[in-house]
Amino acid sequence: MSLKTRGRSSVLIAGGVAAAFALAACGSSSGGGGTASTSPSTSASVSAECQPYASYGTFAAGTTVSVYTSILPPEQQKFEAAWAQFSKCTGITVKYEGSDQFEAQLPTRIAGGNAPDIAFIPQPGLLAKLAQGQNPPVAAPATVTANVDKYWNPAWKNYGSVDGTFYAAPLGSNMKSFVWYSPSVFKAKGYTVPTTWAELTALSAKMVKDGVKPWCGGIESGGATGWPATDWLEQIVLRTQGGDVYDQWVNHTVKFNSPQIKSSMDLLAGWMKNPLFVNGGHGDVKTIATTAFQDAGKPILDGKCGMLQQASFYAAQWDTFKKGAKIAEDGDVYAFYLPGIKADIPTPIVGGGEFVAAFSDKPEVAAFQTYLSSGEFATEKVKQGGWVSANSGVPLDAYTDNISKLSAQYLTKSDATFRFDASDLMPAAVGAGEEWKQLTAWFAEDKSTDAVLNAIDAAWPTS
Repeated sequence: MSLKTRGRSSVLIAGGVAAAFALAACGSSSGGGGTASTSPSTSASVSAECQPYASYGTFAAGTTVSVYTSILPPEQQKFEAAWAQFSKCTGITVKYEGSDQFEAQLPTRIAGGNAPDIAFIPQPGLLAKLAQGQNPPVAAPATVTANVDKYWNPAWKNYGSVDGTFYAAPLGSNMKSFVWYSPSVFKAKGYTVPTTWAELTALSAKMVKDGVKPWCGGIESGGATGWPATDWLEQIVLRTQGGDVYDQWVNHTVKFNSPQIKSSMDLLAGWMKNPLFVNGGHGDVKTIATTAFQDAGKPILDGKCGMLQQASFYAAQWDTFKKGAKIAEDGDVYAFYLPGIKADIPTPIVGGGEFVAAFSDKPEVAAFQTYLSSGEFATEKVKQGGWVSANSGVPLDAYTDNISKLSAQYLTKSDATFRFDASDLMPAAVGAGEEWKQLTAWFAEDKSTDAVLNAIDAAWPTS
């Protein structure tokens, strides 16, 4: 993987694009918006600290852009810090509004003519519903399209598009294809981090011979119990069936009871329902259903469990088990990439993230939307800590922690087979309903695979 170094401005894409901002702004008559007072291509008075932002133009005092999101403090303050210099140099004031009722309130606000200028959309399914409804978001400007084409794996642009129209650039990202382990235990036991599925299986078998259950897991999560099991299945489907079948599974062209998904379930059963392999430090296979996902990895620290398949955000849990736990290759705990299975499916990755959709085509909105898709913004946000971007314009040394950096190494691979979390893309009655319920029963009751898959199919909405 090659990293693009941070330049003065990622939106200096063929000088005509930058000039277009100034022209559009000067000709704008949109109510409530400011107008660009300085052409970025001709200004001779821009200060050195504002040179990287010159292509966005400068706007009249009082120009604002509203942002509506489900992302709440303290993350809000990190976003505001990341675009503070942009605001100072362009004159655009960004009004941030976070809400824990975002998904319910956004459609209501749109229908009532009170849409925000920009919304951070947490999943592609919601974007599709908004794009197909009344008062849809506006198509992304050419400057945003150029940034996404330059900096992201092509799959991200697909997820930001609906019916062939590109609306929303990705924002933050998360990496779900990780396996957590203890480097100190691995060193003491002479274990090597596996790089192939065959090596992973062989390592699991060796741990069994050493008297250690290689895998631990937990899927209990209150009203969302079962969701970690959907991630495990998604890892297998993508690694064995590839991106096209994965996409067809998401839209139910390939059903749950199809041979492709059933064979994936069989492989998952040999991994996470194998009584020799699980549930290290917690009990038998059935305890996976009753073990809180937050607690699942704790036995790794004392060697009772070898590994846990869980996302990058699980990094926050280790300090609750051991104060000051070091997360590093030579630390108390670390993660490695869950290996692929088939050579013709390059670097399969399951992940997630948010998308930036605009409901106004005012020039100040387009300027801010373009900045959010740039390498400059992503780098500033990464420096605030605890945030990952799949934007390859971010230098890896900008990351402040090891797991975020490791996540970015994979998420920025342009040739990876990246797919968004499937259960988040499916209708809620399935992906956040019956699939959770049935996979929980698969572990807790040893419900048959056929019965589980048939029940999920039966829950799929007919319209």
